[in-house]
Amino acid sequence: MQETANSSNGKPSKNFWGFPITHFSYFFIWATVYGYLTLWMEQVGHLNGTESGAVFSMMAGISLIFQPVFGVLSDRLLFKKNLVLTIAIAAIFIGPYFQWAFLPLMKINSLLVAVITGTLLSFILNGGVSVIEQYVQRASLANKFEYAHSRVGGSVAGIVASLVAGRLFLWKPDSIFWACTVAAVILTGLLLFSDKVNMENAAAAGDTSNSLDWKTVASVFKIKNLWILAIFYMGASAIFDVFDQQFIIFFKTFFDSASQGTIVYSYMTSGQTVIEFLLMFPMPWIINKIGSKNGLIIYGFITCIRILGSALSPSWQLVVFFRLLAGLEMPLLLTSIMKYIAGAFDIRLYATVYALASNFAKQISVFIFSSVAGKLYDVIGYQHTYIIMGVLVFVITLFAAFTLKKEDKVQAGEVEATEVSPE
Repeated sequence: MQETANSSNGKPSKNFWGFPITHFSYFFIWATVYGYLTLWMEQVGHLNGTESGAVFSMMAGISLIFQPVFGVLSDRLLFKKNLVLTIAIAAIFIGPYFQWAFLPLMKINSLLVAVITGTLLSFILNGGVSVIEQYVQRASLANKFEYAHSRVGGSVAGIVASLVAGRLFLWKPDSIFWACTVAAVILTGLLLFSDKVNMENAAAAGDTSNSLDWKTVASVFKIKNLWILAIFYMGASAIFDVFDQQFIIFFKTFFDSASQGTIVYSYMTSGQTVIEFLLMFPMPWIINKIGSKNGLIIYGFITCIRILGSALSPSWQLVVFFRLLAGLEMPLLLTSIMKYIAGAFDIRLYATVYALASNFAKQISVFIFSSVAGKLYDVIGYQHTYIIMGVLVFVITLFAAFTLKKEDKVQAGEVEATEVSPE
């Protein structure tokens, strides 16, 4: 009898349940840091828009070193946990760093703070996310469950983080980072004792431990579709991240008090993640119907609408409406990109392509745009900066719609091989 059950027959995998909790632990850290770091730097660290932008730029810039290396290592390590465990253990130090090191370092030099903070957080988040994602994605292939169903844990983490972290911040700002430390301890324990892979089916995830060499890795740079996917990510997903970095400060301008804006922001992000959570369940079925390439393009256009809509909104109620669209964006992107890479590239290079096209290229844009956007916020304001972002996303998405290669639906797991009639 097989150790795991195929997700297509409706039975949950025996080795499934640890992975959603792993996703929860990791993305609780992600949601807390990205949701409240800017606010913490403004109110506790007293950084201005340019200084905050420099921190995010360093996070993106330094991750450009980590991501290519992490991608190749992940493809070579496959199911070995050396790298993913190192990232989890590093996350344990988030609380101590922000409690005892950030402000003293800020008194010495703001650039030094940006470099150190960028190194720590890019190792854990910007660089580390591809390691976590590809590890669970490969496990989903070996254990025969839908990746998006595990990623539901990340959506739940967003809900919990927005509810808990907002209140922790109002109680004691530093406590949000200690919450990240607790989550990292749980993540480490899960990786050590819970997450198990059906190694008998490891070949389904591209068992390349003996066959992947540097020549094969280098060949990925000759693939035209890799560069088109990278451009799409640089223009759509990167702007998505930059837009969200200081969004909370823009949102607070609609309110008379900072605390009122923070509470409404907390409820808004909770609503967004509830939508994300609910859509994660049917999204694999939807993407299997429309195709992963189409899912990526729809994601790009929705991102454009959300950014431009926020820029032109006269009230916080409309801003909330456009923000809630992010609950649709993330399931679309996360499900589509995993299936698209599996269906349009050599599965042996899955993590390398994911790291280069989806993360490395994106962080180049984040590295550039974080500082530029931070400066523009100070000079021309949030609305005009958002309009520039929205137009850029539209142009890049339109380009990708006509140039991205169509995925192989069987290889992407969008249809069974028996559903495709022979030509």
